[in-house]
Amino acid sequence: MNSFVSASAIETKPEAAEDVVRLLDVKRRFGTTPALDGISLSIAKGEIFGIIGRSGAGKSTLIRCLNGLERADGGEIHIEGRNITSLGERDLQPLRRRIGMIFQHFNLLSAKTVEENIALPLKIEGAAKTERLNRARELLDLVGLSDKAKAYPASLSGGQKQRVGIARALAARPALLLSDEATSALDPETTRSILSLLKDINRKLGLTVVLITHEMEVIRTIADRVAVIDSGKIVEEGQVWSVFANPQTAITKSLLSGIRPQLPDHIAARLSRTKGREVIISVDLAGSEAQGALFTDLAAELPHGFRLVHGGIDHIQSQPVARFFIAVPTRNIKLAGKVQQFLTARSARVEVLGYDSDHA
Repeated sequence: MNSFVSASAIETKPEAAEDVVRLLDVKRRFGTTPALDGISLSIAKGEIFGIIGRSGAGKSTLIRCLNGLERADGGEIHIEGRNITSLGERDLQPLRRRIGMIFQHFNLLSAKTVEENIALPLKIEGAAKTERLNRARELLDLVGLSDKAKAYPASLSGGQKQRVGIARALAARPALLLSDEATSALDPETTRSILSLLKDINRKLGLTVVLITHEMEVIRTIADRVAVIDSGKIVEEGQVWSVFANPQTAITKSLLSGIRPQLPDHIAARLSRTKGREVIISVDLAGSEAQGALFTDLAAELPHGFRLVHGGIDHIQSQPVARFFIAVPTRNIKLAGKVQQFLTARSARVEVLGYDSDHA
């Protein structure tokens, strides 16, 4: 049984929510190489949507197509209901002002003060100086840098520079905020503070955020939904808690390996397909079963029927998500089957990983 908790069991975006982004069979090639190979997805107003994949998967091309810097070779890209794939450069300019962009390396102008960097998009639009500076100060307060208005970028830490970059991206009051690996150059503590800021901005402004990243921890911390991209294709998509609880593809499992419990290396190294003293089983659960007395009940029904090897419980989008590894003795040929039957009847996803002959 692969399902865990029905989507109706948790808070979801209303079905009628307006799509700020809608992609239909988007393709982009460089020579004979497909960078995007039929991408289709929708992102609702006010949603934080994560797009994750390894280097070269197509993430950067996708984000450049979203902001109009790259032209798709096929398909449609709709931003706030307007198909941008057919627009000329002149018509794209006002649409780009509806899209804010945060960069990995900040891209601040070193010769301009913090408030001048933030006000730059409004200056390009032709806004009056008073309006520009008032907006810059408002945004500095929002990102927690009110005392840095007259400072220059060289005097700022990496986290402060990214806060300025976020403020600048918000200057023109965009409907969509694109984040291109915005935290990958930052240390873990600073990354957490930047993600918390983005979540706060999303909540206060109702702003739609698209995160491009190769870090599952970023997705886990902030995103509502996630799409996994590999070789220019979306290979998996869903609510973050659901994808973490039940990854369907090898690439998703690989991306999750650093933050989901994994079988300890010394045990994994000695597993074989030849029958040994114990069979090692992985158990994945989500929702109420992940918090319940599953193993207590199993021990009561099958005393001495298993031992817990490794695992733990996490909470993602307020949903408990658990992964455990158990060892079941093979001396009773029916025991492993009974354990698996018990677990799957309680909505666990069970996988036999192999046999361990070395455990005493």
